[in-house]
This record gives sequence, C-alpha cells and structure tokens, in this order.
Amino acid sequence: MRGDDEQQGAVFSYIGLEERVPKDHPLRAIRAMTDEALRTLDQEFEALYARGGRPSIAPEKLLRAQLLQVLYSVRSERQLMEQLDYNLLFRWFVGLNMDDEVWDVTVFTKNRERLMGGGISELLLLAVVEQARSRNLLSEEHFTVDGTLLQAWASRRSFRQKQDPPSRGTGARGRKLLRDTHESTTDPEARLYKKCGAAAAVPSYPGHVLTENRNGLIVGATVTQSGTTAEREAALALLDHAKRGATSTLGADKSYQREEFIDGLRARRIAPHVAEHEPSPHWPNWLREEERSDPDFSISQRKRKLVEKVFGWAKQDRIRQVKLRGRARVDWLFQLVAAAHNLLRMQKLIPAQ
Repeated sequence: MRGDDEQQGAVFSYIGLEERVPKDHPLRAIRAMTDEALRTLDQEFEALYARGGRPSIAPEKLLRAQLLQVLYSVRSERQLMEQLDYNLLFRWFVGLNMDDEVWDVTVFTKNRERLMGGGISELLLLAVVEQARSRNLLSEEHFTVDGTLLQAWASRRSFRQKQDPPSRGTGARGRKLLRDTHESTTDPEARLYKKCGAAAAVPSYPGHVLTENRNGLIVGATVTQSGTTAEREAALALLDHAKRGATSTLGADKSYQREEFIDGLRARRIAPHVAEHEPSPHWPNWLREEERSDPDFSISQRKRKLVEKVFGWAKQDRIRQVKLRGRARVDWLFQLVAAAHNLLRMQKLIPAQ
C-alpha cells in the first residue's frame, strides 16, 4: 500500500535533542573530553570577563563551536552560524536547545576576539594533553618535531617598501634582507618564504609541532615568523616546555641537521635522532658515531610519519591558508587545531585502550 505524502507540520516534538544523537557517535566522546578540559579553565574564563554588564556568549559554547568549525572544516563563521541554525548535531555539541536563537555572526566574532586575547587555545591544548597523560596515552621519552608553512591571508602583491627601513640589516654580516626593506600592507608580520627551491615564495607563517611517538599526539604547537633558523629555535622552545623524562630522544628531518641545534639537544640530555645528509663538504653531519648506531635511531625515523599525518589532516581546508592576520591570531588558531586533532585521535584510542 502506498503511503501518503502528507506534509502537515507537527505542533509538538516528544523526542529530545539528546535522543537524536546516536549513542555511538564520535562527537559524544569528544564532547565529554572537551567538557572535562573546559572545567579546568574556569578561573581563566572568570579573569577575562567583567563582574557586571550584559551577559555575553558563554566561552564554553564559543570554544565548542570553534572546535566544530575545525573538525568539520566549516569555511567561515557565517557558515558556522547557518549550520547551528538547522543542524541538530551541532546544536547538541555546542549546548544549544532546539528553540534557542543562534547568535549574530558579528557578535560571535567579537566574543571570539576576547578568547584570542586571553590565549585560551593554548590552555585548552595543555588541558587535553593532561587528559591523554592521565590515560597513559603519551610517551615521555620519545618525540618528533617538524614544521610546515601556513599561507597567510595576504598576497605577494601587497608587499611594499617600508617608509623607515632599519639602518642595519638582520642577515649575515649585517646584510639587509627583503624582510628589512619590505612588508605586506595586508599582514605586516607575514614574510615571503619557501621551504624548497622548486616552490614559489608566498606570504606565510611557519607552524611547528612536537608530537610524542607512542600515538602521535601533539604535546606542543606554536607559530613563528618565517626565517632560516625559525624551525630549530621553535623546536628547542617546545622541548623546554614539554614534560619529558630524564633522557629523551628527538626525531627530525634533515633541515634540523645543524651544529648549534644538535649541541642544544645534547645540553638538554636529548639524543639527536636527526636524519643525515649524503656525505658532502657543503652539508656536514654533526651526529656522533654512538648516536648514529643507536638502535632507537631507526625507530625514531620510522615514527616521523606520525607528525606528517598531523599536517596532512590539518591542511584539509583547515589551515592551508589561514583567514586571520597577525602572528598571535594565527598561533591561536594553530593551537586550537592541535587540540581538535588530539581530541579526534583520543576518541579512537580510548575505546581500544
């Protein structure tokens, strides 16, 4: 018997929002871990807001909405508000009831700026890392570091000569570089840079990630200005802030094969498992024979693919080209993406554990 194509709207709904989300949906585990991390940031949220005045958007809902934008590759905040208006799964994750009004996109953006000023994404990443540590998902001895270029929200044609360039350059022997004489009128902190000779130089920021080798979780992330030494300086800074054992190892590619970087690792009691160049007078290697013959060296090199998986996931319409200007704002987004990656990875690891 053929059914009727009846389209009369129901006056009431007896199925709640919680019942509409499947019990085995991946966002359920991510929501639980996110709420646990947000509870640890309550004091930081209190410090960002005034005692009186009109209530703003709850920072917990702001961060949940931003995590959804990263996890589902929503291109803009305007599109995110559109999704929140009719997507029941999004409403449930953020904490909105079915009858709650969705925020105006301008109000949402202004409230997000407050969280950017407070460095909340870095604290969220640290809280998620502590959850992984409490569940024994992290390695405290073996790490991998790498960097990638994030294309800035600027064009090559926006670079103009500075009105007051410095009298002394920042290059070797005081030579003036392009960054000393020119800057972008769109994003002055972005620099023209390329990681290999075959690529074109684009306005960009380098994003640096430190992962542990057990499950490939991110234990540190940061964004710096482009430069020939940015990767190695950022790697040492991330290692100084990471919790690690008395003796550790660090895997890295050939771009980290520099004498000052290798010596910096040894001073921190970290075994340098850095890939080596082919024997050449122009590209010397700085590893000792005992470091080269360490049985863990080959393991560290095989584990390097874990950090490449992080970049492959993050650059799928998430941070291939950032839509924020300024190093601090790009760094905020980069650490939020790192936290989202850890939550997604932990959601898969915890049931198996």
